[in-house]
Amino acid sequence: MPYSPRFGDHFYCNADGRKECDHVFLEGNSILECWQDKSQFTIGELGFGTGLNFCETYRQWKATRSNGALHFVSFELYPMQADEIERALAPWPEIESERKHLVSLWPAVPQGKIELTLDAQTRLTVICAAALDAVPACGLTFDAWYLDGFAPARNPDMWSLDLMQAVFEKTRPGGTFATYAAAGFVRRNLQAAGFAVERRRGFAHKREMLCGRKSA
Repeated sequence: MPYSPRFGDHFYCNADGRKECDHVFLEGNSILECWQDKSQFTIGELGFGTGLNFCETYRQWKATRSNGALHFVSFELYPMQADEIERALAPWPEIESERKHLVSLWPAVPQGKIELTLDAQTRLTVICAAALDAVPACGLTFDAWYLDGFAPARNPDMWSLDLMQAVFEKTRPGGTFATYAAAGFVRRNLQAAGFAVERRRGFAHKREMLCGRKSA
């Protein structure tokens, strides 16, 4: 169960992090429906962490994709080493091939801008920098966001109004976000940034989560 002493928090819930990814990020963004028949689908993520969200998304992408391309872009200030990723993701046999593929490509010194080609239809970019600096400077626009920083009470910078505004500005019209977080100030910051925000049932013991959309 990976734990960050820096933020005093675990990287995912102790119930089942992979199923939490499915419930919160894939279902919360209606990803499997949204990426069908699109020539390019771009996902942004705040907090790459162990790479669990990417591996689970990649697994489902391979199972359901058409002829389009997926670009998964994550912003991570403190990237893990390959052996740490390997250990963190080992409990899930469902993503074994994705884990091994990711670890085999992961740089020995993860820093700067990591760009990996997983296959002809799939790219991963991990920008190793503070999200508040890197998101506004990013030249991309996104179809969906995974907002997955550490708990808002322990890492408030990742949920600030300034960052939520940057996320909104980099979202395509009609684009979506989803997050496990349901704290009042997070919801208010997302609404103030411009998103229409919806509360939904959370995963496992979490009562609520948030998801929403940028007006088309």
